[in-house]
Amino acid sequence: MCDNILEAIGHTPMVRINALTKGVIAATVLAKVETFNPGNSIKDRMALKMIEDAERDGRLKPGGTIIEGTSGNTGMGLAIAAVVKGYKCIFTTTDKQSKEKVDALQALGAEVIVCPTNVEPEDPRSYYSVSSRLERDTPNSWKANQYDNVSNSQAHYEQTGPEIWDQTEGRITHLVSGVGTGGTICGAGRFLKEKNPKIQVLGIDTYGSVFKKYKETGIFDKNEIYPYVTEGIGEDFLPQNVDFSVIDHFEKVTDKDAAVMTRRISREEGIFAGNSAGSAMAGLMQMKARFKAGDLVVVIFHDHGTRYLGKMFNNDWMRKMGYLDKSGLTARDLVTAKKTVPMLFIETTDTVAQAVHVMTEHDFSQIPVMQAGRLVGSINEGRLYGALVKDPALRTQPVSSIMQSAFPFADISTGIDALASMLTADNPAVLVRDFKSDETYVITRSDIVRALG
Repeated sequence: MCDNILEAIGHTPMVRINALTKGVIAATVLAKVETFNPGNSIKDRMALKMIEDAERDGRLKPGGTIIEGTSGNTGMGLAIAAVVKGYKCIFTTTDKQSKEKVDALQALGAEVIVCPTNVEPEDPRSYYSVSSRLERDTPNSWKANQYDNVSNSQAHYEQTGPEIWDQTEGRITHLVSGVGTGGTICGAGRFLKEKNPKIQVLGIDTYGSVFKKYKETGIFDKNEIYPYVTEGIGEDFLPQNVDFSVIDHFEKVTDKDAAVMTRRISREEGIFAGNSAGSAMAGLMQMKARFKAGDLVVVIFHDHGTRYLGKMFNNDWMRKMGYLDKSGLTARDLVTAKKTVPMLFIETTDTVAQAVHVMTEHDFSQIPVMQAGRLVGSINEGRLYGALVKDPALRTQPVSSIMQSAFPFADISTGIDALASMLTADNPAVLVRDFKSDETYVITRSDIVRALG
């Protein structure tokens, strides 16, 4: 019997993966199913730990307001604890997060502010910056700061790691987990490596995130940063909770592979888990050569499938994204047939005259606009023509003064029908990314017409 819901956090089950790995992975694979926490995610553990540590040292005072930037799950854990302990909550999140996550936070009485995804962390509109501003402007408030708050990883060092060690009777050989804040994999991984230094800790990253290249080269490469769909893992900065010395290897997984595997987990194992579980399982399958008979691999299933009913578990959304396998041509066919060329772009600081020159030289009707390695906008000839006719002096102005919204991104395996639906009056082009070859291509209506002609 629990005195309150917070006492139900932790001690989640370990479940053997059977159908997905049969004939593919020689090792035994066990999922640590964190959906059994009260907030249906592993984030309940660190949310409570961060609050209790802040209460202990006086950063969080009675009647205070908890502020945090969250993809949804940490906010859920904080909101549950706030209900029990009598705090208010204000959360910022990004517009790529599922509506179900926002609805769940509001159901627990939290105020939620949705911010744009595709901006720099330092941008005043980003959910990091907005949450920091709210902390400054809100009396008696405390920002949890899950990315840099060491209570995050410490919670998993004290709870998740020991649970995994005990449940496997010390036989674990590999830990596989998505990496976002880094708290889960680094806290649990640090504990497990102290018990047995031979244990391999394998992090799952996504294309569009900086983790893998930074681990392998020590270089923070902004050119690695692209918009991506996968939720809960990957970042465009380096959180303090990511201890790269604990993680032995990063494996990148595409948005499509993560989404498809998310659905497979529920349909083939009967475990209704979320998007980061799909990423983790897809990454595990990609790393099959690392595992041998006799190994015991533990993979973290972070959250529940109900968070993604409007996305990965929605057929219309999957079709729109081009993630459902369908017969017919794909973006890869266009690229393979050399009907497109790798992407050229201009910088926000280039002048309008320079943009005209590049577009004329290459006979482009539109071109992406970049800033510090990040896609931030686009220019098309109709926009250029109209602006210059109205004001010829714009030729000397920076492109940023007249650029439009950035083109949408699609995976190279996206079907042509899905690509066609993404091409609208507002989006005259789609950027197709081949993550594995590290190339980006611009596809327009004329490319599709030529392919079908």
